[in-house]
Amino acid sequence: MKPILKLYRGYANTSELIVMGHVFRPTRKEDYDFQKKRFKNAKSIIRMFRIKTQANADIYLHLHGEKIHTKSLEDGHFKFCIPLPKDIGHGWKDYHVSIMHNGEELMEKGSFIRPFEGKLGFISDIDDTFLVSHTRNPFKKLYILLFRNVNDRKIFDDVVAHYQALSTAGRNKKNEQNAFFYVSSSEWNLYRFIVKFTELHELPRAVMLLKDIKTSLTDFFLTGRGDHNHKFDKIKHILEFYPHLHYTLLGDDSQHDPFLYEAICKIFPVTVTAVYIRQTGKHKKEKTIAALKNIESLNVATCYFRDSSEAIAHSKKIGLIN
Repeated sequence: MKPILKLYRGYANTSELIVMGHVFRPTRKEDYDFQKKRFKNAKSIIRMFRIKTQANADIYLHLHGEKIHTKSLEDGHFKFCIPLPKDIGHGWKDYHVSIMHNGEELMEKGSFIRPFEGKLGFISDIDDTFLVSHTRNPFKKLYILLFRNVNDRKIFDDVVAHYQALSTAGRNKKNEQNAFFYVSSSEWNLYRFIVKFTELHELPRAVMLLKDIKTSLTDFFLTGRGDHNHKFDKIKHILEFYPHLHYTLLGDDSQHDPFLYEAICKIFPVTVTAVYIRQTGKHKKEKTIAALKNIESLNVATCYFRDSSEAIAHSKKIGLIN
């Protein structure tokens, strides 16, 4: 059996490239099958959270004739933060990473984006922001994750139209899109599931920054829960990595998005243009209303909405989209 190499979407600015992935120990278990139903889907999902990572594996990045060596961290995660070897242009580009196993080179292809020159960037949460997940009800969330495959999972009405409009806002050329990031408390275990879901529904192709991988059944039952500081750190990193962009933050009121975004707006009072928060319950939350009011005092537009049609109307009103 051979170790498993998983690559994630990377990103670059004018001078630096960041690409990442995981190395997993050899296994006979099948990869997640997007077509399985009910108990078979549940079995596939649970397998995703029982995978074993490989620490200190030798990993090689192949880019523009260079071969750069690093090793995986204790949780099998690896990350290359390197100077760009030359001007690579803009848009999505390919990269290759390899590992050695018994004298054989195992190579995988990934992709990264260097955004086209522009002014706008977008950062969105996933669960209950565009993917219906019922985060407010942990038991229902787990049930749906286990017994609904990717084809059966629901997306909020009009969210695709909103996100597609945002991805091309201010663009004159069809092939140019704005920088888009999905930052979530979902773990790296669910990366392929999220990629497939966004592709099925034609959401903007985005860089994903997720939570540390889980490797036990106990961890599975806590998926998406716990400390959300990693989201703050990752959003802060994006704003620092692309400091010239003006950002729109999209989230929901089921957990901590309003307060994370409030803190980001305080640190980057010039950089954030708008904050969108989806209402997930029957009533708006007083604490969320207060956080958004405070954000507005920093001259950042806010929209607390139940239906994405409201968010679209607001984006048109403030001139974010046509």
